[in-house]
Amino acid sequence: MLKRDYYLNKIRDFYYVNSLIKVLYGLRRSGKSVILKQIIEEIKASGVDDDHIIYINFESLDYVNITNAIELNDYIKKLVKDKNIYYVFLDEVQKVEEFEKAINSLRITDQFSIFITGSNSKMTFLELSTDLSGRYVSFRINPLSFKEVVELTNTKQEKYFDLLLDVFEWGTLPQRFIFNNPDAKENYIRDVYDSILLKDVVDRLGISDITSFNRILQYVLETETREFSVTNVLDYMDKNGIRVATDTLYKYLEALCSTFILNRVYRYDINGKAVLKTLNKFYATDLGVKKIKTNNKLINYSQAFENIIYNELIKKGYEVYIGKTKDSEIDFIASKNKNIKYIQACYDLTNEETRLREFKAFNTINDNYPKYIISTNTEDYSQDGIKHINIFDFLMNDDF
Repeated sequence: MLKRDYYLNKIRDFYYVNSLIKVLYGLRRSGKSVILKQIIEEIKASGVDDDHIIYINFESLDYVNITNAIELNDYIKKLVKDKNIYYVFLDEVQKVEEFEKAINSLRITDQFSIFITGSNSKMTFLELSTDLSGRYVSFRINPLSFKEVVELTNTKQEKYFDLLLDVFEWGTLPQRFIFNNPDAKENYIRDVYDSILLKDVVDRLGISDITSFNRILQYVLETETREFSVTNVLDYMDKNGIRVATDTLYKYLEALCSTFILNRVYRYDINGKAVLKTLNKFYATDLGVKKIKTNNKLINYSQAFENIIYNELIKKGYEVYIGKTKDSEIDFIASKNKNIKYIQACYDLTNEETRLREFKAFNTINDNYPKYIISTNTEDYSQDGIKHINIFDFLMNDDF
């Protein structure tokens, strides 16, 4: 089992902080449950007895009778035998009605260190903000990073490019690496998507028009990296004989983002110093899900390349925007701890005209924040203070 130290290192400081609920959230099957179990093993290794660890996976039929806050509170408290600290792990807790009330009830006793996971941000964080505002810390868990895939598959450096192309096609959901056969990979990813659709989109968010929902997802994924236009989506739907109201479209987009199928990236006006709520972009959390929900048989390498850079920036803890200048666009503005980086993503810089275009995008930016171009090329094209980075140096370096 791959130990996901990148996330464990962030969470460890909170293992024994009982006053804060530890929330792990992200796309289904991205590895939240595995990380919970790895936390449990580390807590056990510190000397905590098994009978002071309470683990409940609400996907299991063993706990189907725990449906509301009172039942959850009662179940856990019946397991308490002394005044020592108990470590409570609640996996996919959003299935329990008003779960946040039970968590708050346990938290105020100061006898429990509580960890929860959820696969729907809209429901989980909406509920947490009622009774637990300011009393939790959250950690987004993404599918495997490229560096983690290298470790999992024991890939040597000379095979990185082949592995990158494999990730472009099949994504990085951890369990998909169990399968070698393309049909098995595709069936697994479809099962993951269907699980999201049924459990999060239909059951939790109450969306019943699945045909329209899937068509909207298909359009957004196929036009990924382009400016998003409501008018274009509605025209596309209309041409396919599907009428969708504007407010319904926004509802579906919110559902796609809150279930972590898509990530919405806002545009930032570099000169006006303001976040723009229009003309944003969307990126897939996992490229394997993108593969099964689009009709394109050939991989769009430029789109996949930009997407994997966005996902890596999010994993590295950056807040990411699309940059708008007076006459051009910067692919990403990455901000962390008040430090800003401007980044262009270009799959191949071999062509001189392409290089001229990519470097020219920075011309109207007058501040002194660092500027980068990331490509697959190994030749160093750095110039005029703009640093060129090979994609593998970026993906394998946690300190970027």
